[in-house]
Amino acid sequence: MMERDRAASIEALRTGLDLGMTHIDTAEMYGDGAVEELVGEAIAGRRDEVFLVSKVLPHHATRRGTIAACEASCKRLGTDVLDLYLLHWPGEHALEEVIAGFLDLIGLGHIRAWGLSNCDEDELNQAVSIAGEGAVACNQVLYHLGERSIEHEVLPSCARHRASVVAYSPLGQGRFPEAESEEGRALYDVAARHDATPHQVALAFLLRHPQVFVVPKASRVEHVERNAAAAALELGQEDIARIEQIFPVGPRRHGVAML
Repeated sequence: MMERDRAASIEALRTGLDLGMTHIDTAEMYGDGAVEELVGEAIAGRRDEVFLVSKVLPHHATRRGTIAACEASCKRLGTDVLDLYLLHWPGEHALEEVIAGFLDLIGLGHIRAWGLSNCDEDELNQAVSIAGEGAVACNQVLYHLGERSIEHEVLPSCARHRASVVAYSPLGQGRFPEAESEEGRALYDVAARHDATPHQVALAFLLRHPQVFVVPKASRVEHVERNAAAAALELGQEDIARIEQIFPVGPRRHGVAML
C-alpha cells in the first residue's frame, strides 16, 4: 500500500470513530495481516471507543489453530481482546473445532463474543445445535440491493436464533447502479425526496431490518461522512415499495453468495 493511501485509510477510520461509527471489521486474510496492522495504528489510544472484529481463515480453524490465529490478530491490532471473532467461511474443519476454539478464547479473555461469516441457514442451525441458542452473535454475509437472496432463509434463520446479520459490501463493491440506469433513477428519485444520496438510500434500505448492521468499505473521509449520515435516514413505505420493485429479491439460492 502506498504511504498516501495508508494515511488516507487511517484518517478515514479515525473520522468514522469521531462520527460514532465504532464497528471496525477486519480479518487476518486482508493483506496477509497488513490491514490489521493498519487498523491497529488507526485505533491506537482509542481502543475503548471501538467495537473490534476480526476473522479466522478456514484452514486455521482447528481448536488450537483458532487460538493461535486470534492471538496473532490481536498482536497485529495492538490489543489484548477482540469484541467479536468470526469464522471467515466454512472450510474443511468441523464447526465443532472452531467453536471449541472460540469458547477457549472467551475463557482466556481474548474475545468477548463469536460468530460466523458466509454461512447459510443450515450451517447456522448446525452452529446453534453445537453451542446453544443465543451463542452465535452474528452471521456476516454478502447483502446489497442487487443481492437480496439472504432474505429467503438466512435472514429469518438469524432472527429465530437471535443472531445479528452483518452485511458486507452493502453498496455492491463497485457495481452500484449508474445514475442513468433504471435502477439508478429509482434511487435518485427516492434520495431527492429525503435530501439524501442514492448510496445513503441503499444503506437505509438494508437497515430497515432491525437485526441488520452494515459494514461499508470507506477508504476516504468523504465516504465515511456519507455513510454515517445513512443511519439517520428513515424510508417510508412508498420508498421501500419502489426499491423492492426495481431490486427484487430474486430466486432462493443454494448456500450464500460470496465475494
